[in-house]
Amino acid sequence: MTHALDNPAWTALTTCQAHLAVGSDLARRYPEELTSIAAVARPEHDALDELATLIADGGSTSLPATFASLASLIRPPLTLTFTKTLVQMVCDRRLPSAPADVELCPLGEPDREEMVELAALTHPGPFRSHTYRFGTYWGIRVNGVLAAMGGQRMHLPQHRELSAICTHPNFRGRGYARAIVDQLMTTTFDEGLTPFLHVEDQNRSAQALYATLGFVERARFPVVVVERMASER
Repeated sequence: MTHALDNPAWTALTTCQAHLAVGSDLARRYPEELTSIAAVARPEHDALDELATLIADGGSTSLPATFASLASLIRPPLTLTFTKTLVQMVCDRRLPSAPADVELCPLGEPDREEMVELAALTHPGPFRSHTYRFGTYWGIRVNGVLAAMGGQRMHLPQHRELSAICTHPNFRGRGYARAIVDQLMTTTFDEGLTPFLHVEDQNRSAQALYATLGFVERARFPVVVVERMASER
């Protein structure tokens, strides 16, 4: 690793979000109720063996933006569920944008169930019952229905990840994602941090949207999802 963003989950879990970390100097993860994300310090068997102790029998975790060789090192009690490629995009400076003709509202505890339901419907990435506690979340409601949302997740020195950006299928095409990302960028820049995000490599439309807001591709990484095999009883 040559840059903090090369292994962002590990960097976050050993710096700004170390107080949330469960694990050791080889492998760490966030608490289950926050997210399924974990990380290892190095692509080694010892680190993966340590990771296995942090996962309940039958449970799973994802290691985003991690080492290309990691999938080949998976061994029992872990099994490889799947891998896919993420595009990491960073915005060093905000481009001028027109004010959105839509009202955004902050989201929190009272909105938790709706947020989980929207994430389950749209699959923006790991989202659990307390994911909203990672940072600022913004939403857009239409006739009381949560139509779109997005927020902050990983926190690294000088960087903040934007995540869970999603729109209900019934409300797509209205510019809601753009409005939410634009607001999150303002929030993050106001905190003195640089926003970054991850998007699946096949999601070209999202990449194009983020590019119009000033994000540029920094790197492409695999995300590795593993499951711990249930112990025989």
